[in-house]
Amino acid sequence: MALDEELTAVRREIHRRPELAGEERETAGLVAEQLRAAGLEVTTGVGGHGVVAVLDGSAGGPTIAYRADMDAVDATRNVLPFPRTGRVYDEGFASTVPGVAHLCGHDLHTAIGIGVARTLAASSERVRGRLVFVFQPAEEPLQGARAMLDTGLVQRLAPREFYALHTSPFPTGTIAVSPGHGLPGLDQLRILLPDGQDAAALAAGVEALGTVHFPQNVTEYHAGFHALLDPAAAAARQESVSVAAWPEPGPAVCVLLRVWPQEHLPGVRAQVERLAAAAGGHVESQHAPFPALVNSPELSAAAGDHLSTAMGPESVLWARASWPYNCEDFALFTHEAPGSLLYLGVANAEAGMDGAPHSPEFAADERAIGHGVRAMTGLLTHRLTTGRRVRHGE
Repeated sequence: MALDEELTAVRREIHRRPELAGEERETAGLVAEQLRAAGLEVTTGVGGHGVVAVLDGSAGGPTIAYRADMDAVDATRNVLPFPRTGRVYDEGFASTVPGVAHLCGHDLHTAIGIGVARTLAASSERVRGRLVFVFQPAEEPLQGARAMLDTGLVQRLAPREFYALHTSPFPTGTIAVSPGHGLPGLDQLRILLPDGQDAAALAAGVEALGTVHFPQNVTEYHAGFHALLDPAAAAARQESVSVAAWPEPGPAVCVLLRVWPQEHLPGVRAQVERLAAAAGGHVESQHAPFPALVNSPELSAAAGDHLSTAMGPESVLWARASWPYNCEDFALFTHEAPGSLLYLGVANAEAGMDGAPHSPEFAADERAIGHGVRAMTGLLTHRLTTGRRVRHGE
C-alpha cells in the first residue's frame, strides 16, 4: 500500500494549496513532475495549465483517454448553502489559501489520475495500445475542456474512448456507472425588464418552471443521489428541469436552466421567454447553451460488468437516472469520442465524511483514492484488449 500512502500525501499537498480555475500552475507542475518521473511523454501548457501525458504500451492497440480535473472552488461563492456544523475534517492539511478550497474533490481526481498513470507506466507490458492522460484546468467554470480541445492536441491523439471519475456521496469502496444517463447541460439567460417592473416576482415565476428543487441540506443531497439507484424513483426522474433565478438591478432577472434530456431545453426556454414577454421584458443569452454529458450506454454498461467481475458485484452501483443539478465539461471530451464518467464513492458516515461535492464541509474518505486507482487501472487495461469502436449514442 506504499503507493496509496504516496497518493494520499499528493492529495493533501494539492488540498493544502488549492488553485482557482485558470491558476493551476503549482498543481500542473506537480502533476507533470510525477508523470515525467514515471517515464511518460508529457506536454504542459495545453489550453492554459492543462497537462497531457502519453503512455505507449508494449504492443499495438487502440488509444484510450482518461481525464482528471485540477481546479479548486471559490469557497466564498461556489458552495451550497447548507447548514454548517463547524466540524473540521482536514486538520493538518487544510487550505492555506483564503477563500479557496477543494470542495468538489478535484484534488482526489488529480491524485487518482497520477496513481493510474504511475501504476500502468510501471507495468507497461500490460498495456496493449496507447493511454492518454488528460489533466484538465478550469472545469468549474466549464472552460478548461474547450481550451484544451482548441489546441487540437487531444484530437490528434484520436482516442477511441474517454473515461473520468467524479467523487460522489456513495459509500467508499463503491463505484457507480450510469449507462445512457449523466448530467444536464446549462443555459444562462438574462431577462431585461422595463423600469418599474417587479424583478423578484418574475424570478419567482421562472423558478416555478422547475420540476426538481435542489436539496437543502446534506441529508437531502444523499437521499437524492441514492434515489438514482432505485428503479422506481429513477423512473420518475427520466426528465427534469432545474431552475435558478434571481433579481438584479436594471431591473433584470438572471436565469440558469439545467434540463434533461437536452432536447427539451428549447421548450423550457420558450416558457421563460413567454413569462418575460408577459412582464414586458426580453431574454438575452449570456452564453451558448452548454451541452449535457451523456454517458455512452455501451461503454458504461461494459465498465459496470467488468468492475463487477473484477471487484465484486457489491462494489458496483447502477445509476438509472441523471443527477439534475450539476454540469460537467467532460461532456465536450465525449463529443470527440464516446465516453463514461463514473461516480466514485467517497462517503464514510461513521467518520462524518459526507462526500457531497460543493458542500461547505465536503469531506472524503481517502481510502477511495486507492480504490479509484485500482478500479480505473483495471478498467483501462481491460478496454485496451477488448471491445470495438463505439459510435456516439451507443
